[in-house]
Amino acid sequence: MSALIWIMLPYSAFLSFVLGHVWRLQHDGFRRYTSGTGLDRAERFGATAFGLAVGLLVVARLTDLAASGPHTYPAGTVRLAITVIEILAVAPAIIGATLLLVPNLITATAGSPITPLDRVTFPLLTAGLLSRVAIHVDPNSDDSRYRSAETLFTWFRSLFTAHPHVEMMQHAPLLYQTRALILLLLIAIWPYTRLAGTFARPICRTIKHLASHPTHPARAAAAPGGYRLTQASTPQRSE
Repeated sequence: MSALIWIMLPYSAFLSFVLGHVWRLQHDGFRRYTSGTGLDRAERFGATAFGLAVGLLVVARLTDLAASGPHTYPAGTVRLAITVIEILAVAPAIIGATLLLVPNLITATAGSPITPLDRVTFPLLTAGLLSRVAIHVDPNSDDSRYRSAETLFTWFRSLFTAHPHVEMMQHAPLLYQTRALILLLLIAIWPYTRLAGTFARPICRTIKHLASHPTHPARAAAAPGGYRLTQASTPQRSE
């Protein structure tokens, strides 16, 4: 039963993440809550700070995931860069999430668009941060043994193979199992929260801009024999 949980939960979270983004794109184009005139200055600042900071944190964690060995930390320079990025990005991420979520939760009324998922988003983000701190100070992890690489990273990478290593999470310490569950829940509910447009909205704008402004504008094609084609595709003799 435990093995089945560590297979079903991640794939269910991934499916919810993908389908949720498709639904939000069709429903409101990610414009609601994180863009437009409906946001005051503090919320716009919070959306920008949160997006940039969490983007850096995601890059740092993915780099850690990719560069770590089966039992060891990444190489010295990479490990230092990851640590510096995480230290610099944590405060802006917390401030941004607070400005985006907390005031609306406090002032929510009966007709407010605050959803139950919005109410659990901030506690989940806080739990994710605290679990990361707890893992960082875990006395069972040292320079010769990186418990995250042995458990979370090995399990997560294996989810994209034909043979997931669920035993890594079955026998992992409770702290690492808890962090995995927190992250999976965040992934599953993310598209349905106020923070969904933090990354998706800029990506949609970029794709729309590229689609409406081709990088290689059409040019008049030169015809053989000294002729050129006009816009009406009528051959004319070159001067």
